[in-house]
Amino acid sequence: MNLPSIAPAVVQWQASHGRNHLPWQQTRDPYRVWLSEIMLQQTQVSTVLGYYQRFLDAFPDVASLAAAPQDAVLALWSGLGYYSRARNLHKCAQAVMELWGGEFPCTAEELASLPGIGRSTAGAIASFCFSERVPILDANVRRVLTRVLAFDGDLAQSRNEKLLWEQAQQLCPTQDLEAAMPRYTQGMMDLGASICTPRKPSCLVCPLHGECRAGRAGNPENYPVRTRKLKRSSESWWLLIAMDGQSRVWLQKRPQAGIWAGLYSPPVFDSYAALKQFVQTSWLGTEEPAWQDLPAFLHVLTHKDLHLHPVLVSLDKARAAMVAEAGEACWADAVAWADLGLPAPIRKLLDSELA
Repeated sequence: MNLPSIAPAVVQWQASHGRNHLPWQQTRDPYRVWLSEIMLQQTQVSTVLGYYQRFLDAFPDVASLAAAPQDAVLALWSGLGYYSRARNLHKCAQAVMELWGGEFPCTAEELASLPGIGRSTAGAIASFCFSERVPILDANVRRVLTRVLAFDGDLAQSRNEKLLWEQAQQLCPTQDLEAAMPRYTQGMMDLGASICTPRKPSCLVCPLHGECRAGRAGNPENYPVRTRKLKRSSESWWLLIAMDGQSRVWLQKRPQAGIWAGLYSPPVFDSYAALKQFVQTSWLGTEEPAWQDLPAFLHVLTHKDLHLHPVLVSLDKARAAMVAEAGEACWADAVAWADLGLPAPIRKLLDSELA
């Protein structure tokens, strides 16, 4: 296939019409660019802005992030979702310190060897910070390229994904890479975010309109092609909101795998009966506690709906004292839970009902 020449038009368009005001665009520090790229995965720019600055205030460089406790990292991440990103962020900072002497490697291949940095993120960091001639294929860029090329291979098949990567590489700028690569990479992201949108793309104002094969065919929304879809599922969880009479709630760290991995949460049960049995046999014996069913609510994850049923159980001082604190479980009041890594719906529940 003869590939069109798109790089000059993308670079020129980005300079005039792309996003050039974001804080991570004003630096070529790989730490800051890496932090922004991880935060921007599956998250809107408007949401990331505040988190990005708070992270830099707390952890101004990779050394401070690597030295921080994981709980402190998760606490700052609370509300951004996809918490594996935060855990890998911490692991990656530690790997940069241990394996690279505190300096990020400068090639996409080396960057991709670090925890939590996939091929596309590695390409973005290498392009923005070191002007390496490497492509990215995040969701926005994948959509732009498959439409420009009318690439109809099913991207659920690895051979087609590999072919698209090869063509993306060929389409990168070939001249003045120091200036062109960062602007080209940003321009492809910007086109996908603002012009070449999933529905009703603004083809007439797109700088690649003349080169876009899907646009000429009038069917850009047919691309990209991916047949395998992840099925949604749902679960119901009962949350034990145990209070000790001193405005403290019992929280425990969840396992390092699964939903809310490594975060603090009230104990979770798969039924009301299981929650009640646990309280009576483990904490209260034959005593009947003061139960209160709080309003149930829905929390939507990427491919799962969580139906959450909080149950408030009030313990007197003596009973609460029998529930001993351990390394990964504790009584926490509003001041304490503010500094813990809590899932966003749990933080909202505690702040609204108990603070």
